[in-house]
Parts: sequence; structure tokens; C-alpha cells
Amino acid sequence: MNLSDVVGYAAAILATSAFLPQAIKTLRSRRTQDISLGMYVLLCGGVALWLIYGLMLGAMPIIAANAVTLVLSTTILLMKLRNG
Repeated sequence: MNLSDVVGYAAAILATSAFLPQAIKTLRSRRTQDISLGMYVLLCGGVALWLIYGLMLGAMPIIAANAVTLVLSTTILLMKLRNG
């Protein structure tokens, strides 16, 4: 593993970990009233594009981080759409 991969995996872990507390809180409480629908639509779109970009490059740090974040953010988006 080269230095750029180490930096990529470190960035992936930090960025995805930063998202986890909000995702866990929302999944446990089922409360989505204070979550911005527009923000989550844009977030899911951006993360999906980052995932596609990572796949095109074959960059595992980008793929791993964005695959996990896309699952979490899409779950919260679907909860927001269902619960309002």
C-alpha cells in the first residue's frame, strides 16, 4: 500500500465516521423533522457521484467511503421521505 492509499483510507475513515453519530441518532430516534430534505437529496446525489468516480478510477478508498456513506445517507433520506 502506498502513501496515497494510506491518506485516502484515513480520509475515508474520518469522513465516514463524522457522519455516523447523526446517522445513529436518526436511526435510533426515528425523528427526521429537523433534517433538511434538500440537504439529504443533494448529499445522496453527491455521494453517489463520488462513488461512481471512485469506481471509474478503481480507487478503493473512495469506493469504500462513499459506498458506506451512501447506504447511511439514503436510509436517512428514505426515513425523511416516509416520516416527513
